[in-house]
Amino acid sequence: MNYTAEDEKLIESKWADLMESCKKICKKEEDWTFIKRAFFLAKEAHQGVRRRSGEPYLLHPIAVAKIVVDEIGLGVKSVVASLLHDVVEDTDYTVEDIEHIFGHKIATMVDGLTKMSGVFNADTSLQAEYFRKVLLTLSDDVRVILIKIADRLHNMRTLGSMPQNKQIKITSETIYLFAPLAYRLGLYAIKTELEDLCMKYRFPKEYEEITRQINETSAAREEYIRKFCAPISAALDRNGIKYEISGRVKSVYSIWTKMMRKQIPFSEIYDLFAIRIVFQPLEFPSEKTQCWQIYSSITDIYTPKPDRLRDWISIPKANGYEALHSTVMGPDGIWVEVQIRTQRMEEIAERGFAAHWKYKHATISHDEDEFDKWLKKIRAALDSPTENAVDFLDNFKLSLYTSEVAVFTPKGEARRLPYGATALDFAYDVHTKIGNTAIGAKINHKIMPLTTQLNTGDQVEIITSDSAKPKAEWLEFVLTSKAKQAIKSYLKREQEHNIQRGMKLLDEKLAELNITPNGRVIRKLIAAYDSSNKEELYTKIGAGIISLDNLEKVVKSNAKNKLLKFWTLFIKDNEEDADDDTDTAQEPKDGDAPQQAQEAPTFVIADCCKPIPGDSVVGFKDPITHQIIVHKASCDELNRLASQHGECIMKEEIQWSQCKKLSPLSKIEILGIDRMGLLLDLANVVTNDFSINMREVNIQSHDGIFEGTMSLYVRDAESLNALLERLRRIKGMETVKRVIN
Repeated sequence: MNYTAEDEKLIESKWADLMESCKKICKKEEDWTFIKRAFFLAKEAHQGVRRRSGEPYLLHPIAVAKIVVDEIGLGVKSVVASLLHDVVEDTDYTVEDIEHIFGHKIATMVDGLTKMSGVFNADTSLQAEYFRKVLLTLSDDVRVILIKIADRLHNMRTLGSMPQNKQIKITSETIYLFAPLAYRLGLYAIKTELEDLCMKYRFPKEYEEITRQINETSAAREEYIRKFCAPISAALDRNGIKYEISGRVKSVYSIWTKMMRKQIPFSEIYDLFAIRIVFQPLEFPSEKTQCWQIYSSITDIYTPKPDRLRDWISIPKANGYEALHSTVMGPDGIWVEVQIRTQRMEEIAERGFAAHWKYKHATISHDEDEFDKWLKKIRAALDSPTENAVDFLDNFKLSLYTSEVAVFTPKGEARRLPYGATALDFAYDVHTKIGNTAIGAKINHKIMPLTTQLNTGDQVEIITSDSAKPKAEWLEFVLTSKAKQAIKSYLKREQEHNIQRGMKLLDEKLAELNITPNGRVIRKLIAAYDSSNKEELYTKIGAGIISLDNLEKVVKSNAKNKLLKFWTLFIKDNEEDADDDTDTAQEPKDGDAPQQAQEAPTFVIADCCKPIPGDSVVGFKDPITHQIIVHKASCDELNRLASQHGECIMKEEIQWSQCKKLSPLSKIEILGIDRMGLLLDLANVVTNDFSINMREVNIQSHDGIFEGTMSLYVRDAESLNALLERLRRIKGMETVKRVIN
C-alpha cells in the first residue's frame, strides 16, 4: 500500500528539515548525493509501512538522522547509516546489498544497528543477547552506539502509542542501560531527556505535578537568578571577559529522584537550579587559569562552601566533561551552585563524544585521555568470552558508573574508580594477577584491609602473596566489572579443577575398595556427604572439604532406614505437590479450556522493594518458577529485570483488591531533637490515632538527638503515608521516612 498525498507531503517536509541540518556537514556535492541515495532507498524499502502511531515509517529514520546531526554532531556516514538502520531488519534488503550500493563501512555500521535474529539457548535472555551484540559494536565503531542512542531517543519521544507493558519494557531498558550509556559518552542533554521521558510514561501523575510546580515557581526563581547574577556580570564586564550567564533548572527526573531518595516534598528541594557561566577564553593564559580567575571574582562577591568545590578541569571526568563547579552562599541565605566552563567545554558537555573527538583531532597532541582509557577497558571486557548474556549485561552496566573517585598508585599515576570502590577493586584495576594475589593494602601509607572503601586523593599500594587466591566472598565487596569478572573466572576455573580432581580421587578410592562407581553408589554418597548433586560432591572432594577416609564404611554400611526415610519424604513431597496442583486447578469446561486458565497465578511480594497494598506495582512473571513477582513500579531491580526479560512483564495491571485485609509489615526511620514525652507522643499517634499495631520500636538518644526505627503492621500505602505525614508534625521531629530494603 502506497502512502497518501498527505503522507508524501509530511515526508517531504521532514526530509527538507534534515537537508537543512546537513548543510553544516556536507562539504562537497558527493556528500549530498550519498545522503540522497540513502533516503530514496529507505523510502522505497519502507514504502507503505506505518508505525504503531499510524504515521509513515520513513519518518522514523529521518528523525534519527536529524538527531544524529543536530543533537550529537556526527557526519555524513552516520546520517546515511541512520537512514538505512532498519532497512536490513525490516525489508528484503541484505547487508550484502547495502555493501554493494554504499560500500563496506556503511554496511558494517548498518549490520551493527540491525537487531538480533536467530535462536539462542533456552536459558538465555534474547533481550540481553540483543544488547550484547549492540554493545559489541563499541569494539568497531563508537558511532554505531551513538546512532543506536539516537534511535532510542526518537522511540522514547513517540512511546505514547505503545501498550503499557511495552512502555514498561522500553523505559526499563532505557533507564537501566541507554541513559547511563548516553551519560558515559558525554551526551548529557540526551541522557537528561531520556530520563525525563521514562518518568513521563512510567509515573505520569508525578511528572505532571513536578512540572506544574516548576512552572508555578518560575517567576520568583528568575527574579532571584537576576538578583544573584547582577554583581557577577558587573565583575566579569570590568575584567573584559566575553561570556554568557544563565540559570538552568534541574530536570524533572533528577528532582523526583531526590524527593524519593530523601522522602521530602517539592517545597523542600532548595537546589532547583544552577548558574552556568560559559566564556570565550583568551589565547593566554590557559583555559584552566582563566576559569580559576572567574572563580576568584565570584568568591570575592559570595562566600564559597569549601566541601562543594569540584575541579573537573585539572582531572576531567572519564566521559570528557570539564568544568569548575562551586557552591556559594547567595542572597537570602540560599546556597547556589555555579558552573564555570569555556565554549569548548560547553560543547563537549552537550555533544559528548563527537565534540570530544573534534577538539582532540584539532590539536597536535593525541595523548590517550580518560575517555580513551575507558573505551579501551570496555573493548577488552567486550572481547572477553562470557557464558551468560545476562551476566554480561550486568557487568557492562557496572562500567557506566556516574560518580567517581580519583586515586593514585605509589608512583603517582591517577586511576578512576566508581564511587564506593574498595582497595580490592583498585588491585584488579591495576592488574588481574595483583588482584588475585592481594592480601591487604597500604592506603596513605597505613595498612588497611582490602574491603576498605577508597576516597578521592587516596594513594594505594597493594600487598600481595603468592599463596593468596580469590574467595567467593570477595564478590560481595567489589564494585567494578573487571574485578567481578576476574573473580568469577578464577572461581569457575577452580571449581572445574576441583570437580576433575574430586572425580579422580573418588574413582581411585572406589577402585581400591573394589566398588563399581554406579548411580546407586553416587546417590548414597550424595546423601551421606550432605551434597545436593554429584557436581557438589566432586567439588567438595577435590577441595578437600570431604575426606574419603571413611568411604568404605559409608558405602558398605546398612543405610536402609536412612534411605527409606529419604525416599519416603521425597515421595510425600511429590504427592503434596500433586495435591496442591489439584487444589488450585479448576475443572475444564467442555474439555477444551486452555491449561493456563486452569491454574490460579501465584503472586509473590518482591523482597527488594517490599510493596504494600496501595503502592503502584508491576507484575513480573519469573521465567523459571512462573510465579508472578510483584514489584513497586519505581523498583530498580524491576528495571534491571525488564531490561533483560521484557517479555515477562505482565500485560494486565496488578490489583490490590484481594490483599486489602492483609496488614503487611513496614519499617520507618525517624530522626529528631530529643525531649521528654516524645516516645509517648509517638505511641499515641500510631496506636490511638491510626489503630496500627507495632511489632518493634528501636530508638536511641545521644547528645540531645534521637534516632531509631519502628516496624508497623499497616493496611496499605495510603494509611502509611497518612501516618508518616502525621508523625512529621510531632514537635521535634526532623525526618520521617519509609525504609525500603
